Amino acid sequence: MSSNVRPESMERITTPELANAFINEQVKEIQAQVGNKKVLLALSGGVDSSVVAALLIKAIGRQLVCVHVNHGLMRKGESEQVIEVFGKQLDANLVYIDATDRYLDKLAGVSDPERKRKIIGEEFIRIFEEEARKLEGVDFLAQGTIYPDILESFKQAEGKKAVKSHHNVGGLPEDLQFELVEPIKLLFKDEVRVVGKALGLPAEMVDRQPFPGPGLGVRCLGAITRDRLHALREADAILREEFSIAGLNLKVWQYFVVIPDIKSVGVKDESRYEGWPAIIRAINTKDAMTATIEEIPYALLHKITARITSEVEGINRVLYDLTPKPVGTIEWE
Repeated sequence: MSSNVRPESMERITTPELANAFINEQVKEIQAQVGNKKVLLALSGGVDSSVVAALLIKAIGRQLVCVHVNHGLMRKGESEQVIEVFGKQLDANLVYIDATDRYLDKLAGVSDPERKRKIIGEEFIRIFEEEARKLEGVDFLAQGTIYPDILESFKQAEGKKAVKSHHNVGGLPEDLQFELVEPIKLLFKDEVRVVGKALGLPAEMVDRQPFPGPGLGVRCLGAITRDRLHALREADAILREEFSIAGLNLKVWQYFVVIPDIKSVGVKDESRYEGWPAIIRAINTKDAMTATIEEIPYALLHKITARITSEVEGINRVLYDLTPKPVGTIEWE
């Protein structure tokens, strides 16, 4: 599967039998491509990179080095969960790097979303190059690239612009020192989940809500600041907690908070209070190419609004995004 174009004859992976056939094919292709060399995997802990990790472990075992980079743009408790699951429970060859300051310094004052994505993508590569220099025989970089990433990053027809540059596609530097290993790059998200289950990954990992590679960097709109990023992380944690309590965490495909770089006037403790709006987005989709809006009960929205505005410093309004895809994309940036 060296091409970036999915063959029209390729059957959608919807059953364990088709998933196992895909796994067997990819194991052979990975072994042929990699040989006895080492592979670095950008392990976010999300569905895509987790499935790639399982495939690579099946194909090349200890030749795989999983690198989890905490770029300071993770959701609350996310890096800790990656360390627990992969480092302790699955005993993976895991390297943890806290690069929070490095990323936030690079992103300071950058408001253009495409520039943010490219900076985040390039820093990932630079960090992996640094790690590769500490090891011997590392010639490959594995990524959890999936087909919607490719479709949205490149022009699909003459005269049409790319929707956005995903950090692992359009955001890669031109002087990349690695050969890429991307075994699921022709799969849609629903197919990745079927493959993950066939590989024996736990349900809580396979059914995990998608999270963009640039993380909260594309949900903290405009130039990222540490205080607004902190507010976003806390508001997002409240949303996820309340959706889980209400049983919506498995019903809704993706749900998250966005905080734009604008403020409005509010009232707190009988005084003027300028704060950011927190925008909630909850969508359902099968292939990430189109999406519909989940109708959330008003009582739950009121509860989430009350919690965010009272518990998160700096937020004084909560809004709900009703835009399907198209015309809106899933993420705001």
